[in-house]
Amino acid sequence: MRIAVASGKGGTGKTTVATNLAYAASRNGQSVAYLDCDVEEPNGRIFLKPETAHSEPVCTLVPQVDEARCTLCGKCTEICQYSAIVCLGEKVLVFPELCHACGGCSLVCPDYAIKEVPREMGLLEIGQAGPIEFVQGTLNISEAKSPPVIKAVREAEPSVDIVIVDAPPGTSCPVIEGTRDCDFVILVTEPTPFGLNDLKLAVEMVRALNQPLGVVINRAGIGDRRVHAYCESEGIDLLAEIQDDRRIAEAYSRGELVCEALPEYVALFSGLLKTATATPSTRT
Repeated sequence: MRIAVASGKGGTGKTTVATNLAYAASRNGQSVAYLDCDVEEPNGRIFLKPETAHSEPVCTLVPQVDEARCTLCGKCTEICQYSAIVCLGEKVLVFPELCHACGGCSLVCPDYAIKEVPREMGLLEIGQAGPIEFVQGTLNISEAKSPPVIKAVREAEPSVDIVIVDAPPGTSCPVIEGTRDCDFVILVTEPTPFGLNDLKLAVEMVRALNQPLGVVINRAGIGDRRVHAYCESEGIDLLAEIQDDRRIAEAYSRGELVCEALPEYVALFSGLLKTATATPSTRT
């Protein structure tokens, strides 16, 4: 069972929900893995405090031109949709940061002057946080494309009963890479105009991927009930509401799991886990 925890924007409490869901699953005696796919700012380790057992670079393939073979035909420039390889005058320029590693330039080169070479763009770390198996990706500073690192995290998924995927925020390519093949998507939002706007975008994205979803409202009580009305009108299950509790913010600032700092919240996250893992016919 793979559960993705996502949000239309950052700062809604996505990692708080994801890490505490993993904790709740481990308390239920289920084998569980936490995958931090928010590779631009992975902070699940702050709360789960894993011990890293293995790390390796994440690489992507980029073109390298053999100038001695190149005849400057320009076919590589024609096929590249991202201007990552450009034939200018008497030289072919390669911009690795723009390359999407499709391999097209090397395939169309009639002179076999292009080969693909690995380029490091991030780090994959695998470890253990008590009973929770932990996988994290970190995108190198200045890198523009995170999906290759997210893909590496997903491919390192261990064989367990429940996988909790802490997806990147937003509704673009990184989120789609992080939530692909998940059985259920939990969208975390806030009861504010900004929260509702970004929730609508996130719902459209998940529905386009044909994945079942539900909503968790964090900091309930700080805004209005327009998120409730939207969920009701769209037939979206409201899975849980986490109150605007100062003690949660204090625990967060100390790097503590809510369930450990405030044991009364264990029931909430255990109930959320039970609902998310139920079959569509029994989910309420």
